[in-house]
Amino acid sequence: MKFWDISRTLSNEVAPWPGDTPFQFQLTGTIAEGSSVNLGAIKTSVHNGTHADARFHFETDGETIEKAPLETYMGRAVVVDLAEAFLGSSGKHLITTEDLRAYSEEIAGTSRLLIKTGRWSDSSIFPNQIPVIAADVPQWLQKNGVKLLGLDLPSVDEVDSKSLPNHHALARAGVAIIESLDLKDVGSGIYNLVALPLKIASADAAPVRAVLWRD
Repeated sequence: MKFWDISRTLSNEVAPWPGDTPFQFQLTGTIAEGSSVNLGAIKTSVHNGTHADARFHFETDGETIEKAPLETYMGRAVVVDLAEAFLGSSGKHLITTEDLRAYSEEIAGTSRLLIKTGRWSDSSIFPNQIPVIAADVPQWLQKNGVKLLGLDLPSVDEVDSKSLPNHHALARAGVAIIESLDLKDVGSGIYNLVALPLKIASADAAPVRAVLWRD
């Protein structure tokens, strides 16, 4: 059995969303300094690193993350590797239904889609611009029975977006969101996925430890 950890490592070097609370870990007590144990504490935005968005993130009355159904975040998933299309000087910016159509059978058969763009390789540098899904993708995902979309990017919307149209469209389509995956070592294909959000009361998102495996 082979496993792939597709979570970004949380560290003090991880670049937060501009203006958001950075991740900070510190030891508040150490054995070397006389404590009986090493003891750490963290301070962070719930959107640092690999995380699941709750609808409350972009809807005032939306469901908070501890109420998210766990079965959404575990089960079979298909990875679609689009990195070749997005790297280099192609100028490509949109993830379209045409990009996904060749994988429609696998997508419909797994109901969880993870898209690899390869456009954010260094977690310590926040990207100025990222690829985003085209406006018709959420409806296409709904028609194909998708209930979870994951990306190797910090958002499903433009970095400077204030209205977050893709977040809202995915919510209307019944598609949950995982952002900031690390898919660099994973190729296209069908895997088993577990990416459970931390159970944080009243939260708009939560970190996940996302893992793929094959028997």
